[in-house]
Amino acid sequence: MDLTTTYMGLQLKNPIVPSASPLSKDLDSIKRMEDAGASAIVMYSLFEEQLAHGQRELDHFLTQGTESHQEALSYFPVATDFNLGPEEYLVHIQQAREATNIPIIGSLNGVSAGGWLEYATKIEQAGANGLELNVYYIPTDPRFSASDIEDIYLEDLKRVKQAVSIPVAMKLSPYFSAMANMATRLDEAGADALVLFNRFYQPDFDLDQLEVVPTVNLSSSSEGRLPLRWIAILHKRVKANLAATTGIHTAQDVLKMLMAGADVTMLCSVLLLHGPQHIAAILNDLKQWMMEKEYDSIAQMKGSMSQRSVAEPAAFERANYMKALNSWRSIV
Repeated sequence: MDLTTTYMGLQLKNPIVPSASPLSKDLDSIKRMEDAGASAIVMYSLFEEQLAHGQRELDHFLTQGTESHQEALSYFPVATDFNLGPEEYLVHIQQAREATNIPIIGSLNGVSAGGWLEYATKIEQAGANGLELNVYYIPTDPRFSASDIEDIYLEDLKRVKQAVSIPVAMKLSPYFSAMANMATRLDEAGADALVLFNRFYQPDFDLDQLEVVPTVNLSSSSEGRLPLRWIAILHKRVKANLAATTGIHTAQDVLKMLMAGADVTMLCSVLLLHGPQHIAAILNDLKQWMMEKEYDSIAQMKGSMSQRSVAEPAAFERANYMKALNSWRSIV
């Protein structure tokens, strides 16, 4: 049975890739994920706020819309509250490469290209096999247009691609007004892969302290329907590889994403819940299902349920919305 797949030009032994998470902060945890069957690992993110370079450009993005309140920026934590510092991050990548036999993908999380370029190069020099750009930006300034936001993503990608020779993936949010167009433009700009989708962690209110507080809620399998739809729509419409992330907890979730057209599936929440060893359980279930259904390879099933392949392509569009609403039957 052939579980191999290709992602960003990297030949992987299977489609299971742990996404950026706290698990990759520890070298022992990285080795445990490899031992359990992970085919590659995306390192936890180095935040632009940790980098001294491009600070003026970063301040421009972070302060947009905050001028209305003098304490608006006091919410940001100090750099030491993030992860390992920039230099320690590079050493950690080098150590991870030396300790494993699978690809290690660096991750940069930020807004402006200026703060990333030097460290994109350094991540490559540290031995990373690829780089994931996680553009996490909430546009609060009403004067900022949709095209302005799209230009940020495109400019970030183009400048980083010019600075490194390793493959580069773009991790996207699902909130673009024309997702297919944006994916196509990123593809044409040179993205080696698109990662669908970034999970924005929403703030909450502490009603006792009357404060805005950060929250982290782990995903569930039901959240996978959003990336499932867009991967199915984009399959064969872009040259870039497609990575599914968010809501992947079981072998069934993995299978659905592959049939939609994903080249790899990225896991985070399920590993935080059950530990790195859970990768082995997912792989075992994946092999068992393929054996029962007489699939010989991942390539055989990839994209078999994409919009281009199914009998009713409208199922991924407005028709699904109408059918879903009309199918509901109240039990009351």
